[in-house]
Amino acid sequence: MVNVSRISLRLLSPLGLSRALRQGPSGGLRVRFAVAFAGVAALVAVLVGGLGYDSAASMIRRDRTNDFNASLNSLKSSVQGPPSLTPEDFLPSKGNSNDLRDSLIQSGDIGLQVLGPQAQVMYTVNTNEALPVSSEDKTYAAMRTAGHSHNVLEVTKGDHYRVVTVSLGGGRGAVQLSQLLSDTDQLLQALLHRIAELAGAVVLLAGAAGWWLAGRITRRLVRLTSAAEHVASTGQLDVDVPRRGTDEIGRLGRAFDDMLGRLARSKDDQRRLVQDAGHELRTPLTSLRTNIAALPRMDQLPPDSRDGLLDDLATETRELTVLVNELVELAADRREAEEPTEVDLNALAERVADLARRRTGREILVVARPFVVTGRPQALQRALTNLVENAAKFATGDTQILLTVDAGRVAVLDRGPGIDEADLDRVFNRFYRATKARSLPGSGLGLSIVREVAESHGGRVFAHNRPGGGAEIGFTLRSGPTDPGPGGTPPGKTTTKATAKANAKASTKASTKAGAKVRARVGRMMRATRRPSNRTKG
Repeated sequence: MVNVSRISLRLLSPLGLSRALRQGPSGGLRVRFAVAFAGVAALVAVLVGGLGYDSAASMIRRDRTNDFNASLNSLKSSVQGPPSLTPEDFLPSKGNSNDLRDSLIQSGDIGLQVLGPQAQVMYTVNTNEALPVSSEDKTYAAMRTAGHSHNVLEVTKGDHYRVVTVSLGGGRGAVQLSQLLSDTDQLLQALLHRIAELAGAVVLLAGAAGWWLAGRITRRLVRLTSAAEHVASTGQLDVDVPRRGTDEIGRLGRAFDDMLGRLARSKDDQRRLVQDAGHELRTPLTSLRTNIAALPRMDQLPPDSRDGLLDDLATETRELTVLVNELVELAADRREAEEPTEVDLNALAERVADLARRRTGREILVVARPFVVTGRPQALQRALTNLVENAAKFATGDTQILLTVDAGRVAVLDRGPGIDEADLDRVFNRFYRATKARSLPGSGLGLSIVREVAESHGGRVFAHNRPGGGAEIGFTLRSGPTDPGPGGTPPGKTTTKATAKANAKASTKASTKAGAKVRARVGRMMRATRRPSNRTKG
């Protein structure tokens, strides 16, 4: 019997397959799929082929053994029963011996050899060559008792035989039954080769199917990997990312695409912040530079001009400090550092109004109903403070400022000049300052910070003009109603290229005008200083 485990090891090495899968083929995930499919198919083919081969081999050998044993039992019963048989009874010349001889060799693979009293070969049928006669065979030919037998395996010219020698008794000779085993071995060897070929074909087909299926499965993953590598190597975020599918790869693609979108928006916001900050810093820096240039001649200035110069320096320094602080606040993005907690908007509005009264001296009325929201208290306080300070800057005379809180909707109302209709959609943009506000102190960042806070709490900002004059500016939170007014700015709205260009142009124009005004004022001071000197000299 052929060792099936040895054939299994030749077809597949499980240790080698396991090591290859752990180490990972150099071809990537697709090769791993193909190797895994081929490995599983090989294991199944080896198990099925091995079991099939063992069953077929056992069945064939059992059938041939049964045929041989049936002929052997028939021979023994014939030689033991009366009448006593002689070698001549098995020869073709005896008419009565043909039926016995034919019944013994009827299966076709059983041979017969008749030995005489001296163990000489008298007749041979169904064997390629005469079987060798051993000394033990001679002993059985001369044996007095009929029906004794012994088994032996013979090899004659490369052919394997199973041979049983049965004594005829009375020293009359013996009969040898033989069965050729080489044909069975060749049949089983051919069956084994056919199974091995079939298993190899199954492995190749499974590998090809695994390669094709892995290509379809990993196609989007390969594209996603290529996109990630492209972003990592070039820094470009505008790459095509596969988003189709509801499986894990589709979800991964959508998440990666959303992440790239957020990175692109963050990068664009950073770029705009740097550009806008550069424009806004020109005005105070130009004014400071011009005033500082006049400091070496400060002792030549009249007292009024000297006081005006110092006041300008203090004012510009203050505005520069406010601008830098708001830039840092906007750029640092401290939202993640502050843990959300329950905030009473009513109490927060009262606290903001009290601080604003002490700072500005204005009358601020709070109309609020108790309402608790989950949010970041410092950020919400900053948003309310910016709204109130903006209203205090524009409110005319001693008019009252109204701060309202109604179920998550926060609004500040004033009786100032209002907002031009063209500016309603832009007042929350960074560094944007309406034409009426460019002569007033401020950085143009206060309302943009309000928008950042509102959107981080799931809300939106809004701005309207009030009937009778003034403006209403505020925001809503997620749990509150959205503002239905016509001037609202939807959350997440970004500044368009045209708006950014207009903001930069307006900022540059304002910076140039401010610098020109400062230089003209210092020039007048210097001319006023020179006139007394000239008159004295004359």
